[in-house]
Amino acid sequence: MMTQKQPTPPSAAPLLAWYDRHHRDLPWRVSPAMAARGVRPDPYHIWLSEVMLQQTTVAAVKAYFLKFIGRWPTVIDLAAAPVDDVMAAWAGLGYYARARNLKKCADAVANEHGGWFPDTEEGLRALPGIGDYTSAAVAAIAFDRQAAVMDGNVERVISRLYAISTPLPAAKPLMKQKVVALTPPIRPGDFAQAMMDLGATICTPKRPACSLCPFNGSCEALRLHDPEYFPVKAPKKTKPVRQGAAFVAVNRDGEILLRRRIDSGLLGGMTEVPTTAWTARLDGETTLEAAPFEADWQACGIVVHVFTHFELRLSIFRAAVGATSGADDGWWEPVTNLDSQALPTVMKKAIAQAIPHAFN
Repeated sequence: MMTQKQPTPPSAAPLLAWYDRHHRDLPWRVSPAMAARGVRPDPYHIWLSEVMLQQTTVAAVKAYFLKFIGRWPTVIDLAAAPVDDVMAAWAGLGYYARARNLKKCADAVANEHGGWFPDTEEGLRALPGIGDYTSAAVAAIAFDRQAAVMDGNVERVISRLYAISTPLPAAKPLMKQKVVALTPPIRPGDFAQAMMDLGATICTPKRPACSLCPFNGSCEALRLHDPEYFPVKAPKKTKPVRQGAAFVAVNRDGEILLRRRIDSGLLGGMTEVPTTAWTARLDGETTLEAAPFEADWQACGIVVHVFTHFELRLSIFRAAVGATSGADDGWWEPVTNLDSQALPTVMKKAIAQAIPHAFN
């Protein structure tokens, strides 16, 4: 394989200079120009955005972030909100344990810290739902701590910069060492955001724009003419398939039967239509035989929804019922009011399969 001259050692300076010119404008971010005027990042905004951005795109998060800070401008406001309102506002963003932990963390900050976030990684990590990544991100971006922040974009940049050939996830400790060494004591928050922006806009998974990259004189993968080879990933495992059934009951008043899922487990605390267990078997416990009450249930097809660790196939059934049938463990909600409920995406799919115009 042809090689170029040995790359120069990477440093933060060219990346920060690039960030000053090409940073993304995001609603939770303090830009370099704002920082020069003395504007400081709001730790509440940084924390909220980082929780929302976990396994979720920036494009999807922007509207949710603005909705949250419009409704709950401070962490004390969020702590005072009923948990059901928070879950409803989160509906559609996915990974609902984040919303439950968000509320618990807000409660802890408001009640145990007087509404002020701790300003160190250690202090932040002691809060509910905050792990290594979020504590480092908030410490660096909100408080200028020299914390090493590593998300998927940063992993990609680092793996190419140093041509790390160890497959993920085994490569993560080595990647973290490199990020620690590269993170500067001055402007560590901007450095973290610059790395994220670089991965999102220049050092992309396919067809990276290497000629525009501030690290192109230091990149080992570019020297080897094979940036897209990195990061190396272990072979993907086939997702298991789980089966279940969902029952959409509509009464003569145009109301749909809903209930609240238990707080623990997947989609804990969210709203659902009556649903069976989700298992690997398709039997009487996951089919029409498990209907919550007797009615003229009609099959409406199958909804497929992919979670992180498995694929769910829900058989959907619909029934027109009397005004009070089957509401012992739930409530009747007008179909016109569904957008205000804490319905996760899979439940919206199930309802839409049975009532095509439910969310129009």
